[in-house]
Amino acid sequence: MDYRRTHTCNALRKKEIGKVVTLSGWVHRRRDHGGLIFIDLRDRFGLTQLIFDPEISKEAHVTASSLRAEWVISAEGKVRARGEGLTNPQLDTGEIEIEVTTFEVLSKAKTPPFSICDDTTETHEDIRLKYRYLDIRRGGVAKKLAMRHQAMMATRSFFNTEGFLEINTPIMGRSTPEGARDYLVPSRIYPGNFYALPQSPQIFKQLLMVAGMDRYFQVAPCFRDEDLRADRQPEFTQIDLEMSFAYPEDMTTLIHRYLKDLFKVCLDYTVPDEIPSMSYHDCLEYYGTDRPDLRFGMPLVRVDAIAKASEFSVFKEQLENGGCVKALCVKGGATISRKEIDRYTEFVSKFGLRGLGWMKRQEEGLTSSIVKFFSAGQLKELEEKTGAQTGDLLLFAAAGEATVNQSLDHLRRLIAKERNLINPDAYNFLWVNGFPCFEWDEDENRPQSLHHPFTMPHPDDLHLLETDPLKVRSHSYDIIINGYEVGGGSQRIHDFEVQKRVFDALKINAEEVNQKFGFFIEALQYGTPPHLGIALGFDRLMMLLTKTENIRDVIAFPKTQKASDVMMQCPASVSQRQLDELEVSIGTHSGGQFPAKRK
Repeated sequence: MDYRRTHTCNALRKKEIGKVVTLSGWVHRRRDHGGLIFIDLRDRFGLTQLIFDPEISKEAHVTASSLRAEWVISAEGKVRARGEGLTNPQLDTGEIEIEVTTFEVLSKAKTPPFSICDDTTETHEDIRLKYRYLDIRRGGVAKKLAMRHQAMMATRSFFNTEGFLEINTPIMGRSTPEGARDYLVPSRIYPGNFYALPQSPQIFKQLLMVAGMDRYFQVAPCFRDEDLRADRQPEFTQIDLEMSFAYPEDMTTLIHRYLKDLFKVCLDYTVPDEIPSMSYHDCLEYYGTDRPDLRFGMPLVRVDAIAKASEFSVFKEQLENGGCVKALCVKGGATISRKEIDRYTEFVSKFGLRGLGWMKRQEEGLTSSIVKFFSAGQLKELEEKTGAQTGDLLLFAAAGEATVNQSLDHLRRLIAKERNLINPDAYNFLWVNGFPCFEWDEDENRPQSLHHPFTMPHPDDLHLLETDPLKVRSHSYDIIINGYEVGGGSQRIHDFEVQKRVFDALKINAEEVNQKFGFFIEALQYGTPPHLGIALGFDRLMMLLTKTENIRDVIAFPKTQKASDVMMQCPASVSQRQLDELEVSIGTHSGGQFPAKRK
């Protein structure tokens, strides 16, 4: 029979009753009721119930008795209404069924390694990734991929309307310093030389501005060889854009409009008309991170002065060593047990914090084993500064500022999650600006770019480039949604003299500049327009739109958290012939074999 479909498995309704149709798909479930056999047929669009009745087709009924889950079949029959009381309101096609007259088995299937018809069944992620094609077939990932497609179409439509040209940039280029390790590709034609896969199209998109393309965008594949986590992959997708003759406020306004459009198309969600902004300094001061989740409260409160005036030696010692003391007020947290506080202490130890101080605000005031080191006036001041009220818990961290910030940032998020302080349907948007242009590299004993060396220093700080570069702010901006850095960008340097001053501040000599960026530096000298750009992490955006915390859920064929592909069993060894052609030799460690699973 002809297996071309007249309808998908989610298309038929009561208005089609009486029509002869052909459906093709997978056997989702089979139910044998003696005289009648029912099959739920599935494709990516939905389900339709087929009924095999020996009085309509004895041959079809007999063959249907052998059908098993995940077999692929094509069936022809007449649409009819379901019997009285037999409709299924859970299905879009729940008012009809197909009385099958003829059908054909197109493909048989082995028993799957996990249930396909129930994607809520817990299955180890490695098994799901090994059989990713079956995992997608279950439906949950498929829905996320469908929304990804919808978001991609909305993205292209928006930027096309805004006058941007989609231009593809090379995948194989030159290795340039961008903050993470490159993936390298050896050249057969030029032995001993390598291409690098792009961490971003940064230099290319700036060259397009030099080329006069004015507005560029790209849905760009990017590659970074870095330590992974739940929101990172070694290969990822970013929405990359650059435009000429504009200022940062033009870019943030554009991205605001884009986000309004994207969230409306994908979720029918209205992004606020105003997105607040916060300085990098204030983010670290009050939330311990430059990507704060503002869907809940619990800001960090600096209590250095109170701690310094107290008799508590642990706090005073850290302050004398240049550290700080910050507090976290957990509303209603006085009910948290000492055992739970000990668990919090163990949790923050992973970030270098040696201990947590704590106090509970009871009816009689603040209580704990450390209140004796504080005067009544100091305890009162602590209450006022932290906003602690009866029933609250104060948690204290004392160490170097970076350690305190990182520890309390993670602890704040953990407590909010465990105490259900986060509205899962809420979206909080924030612009962060005022980033430092440079940070100190202890290994190199010199400044390094916080973003990249083509980021424009803030005009108000240009005079500090030669005298105090670590105080120079950059003309940059990040967009944060629910505690995720979704995108970041900056005004670029278009003045060659400013670019030279930045290289001098980075202690990069002319020879090194020429070796790493020679072609780009030359391009800047042929008339470069003022320009700026941003890169939005498309995979992270999809995590937010589909409400998942795992980036692998929104990528068709992702890598594991150890950057391996358990389905294709790679990275893998290659033949000696291939290595010889590339004139590449490898060490004797493991022969490049796929890593054995640890027991």
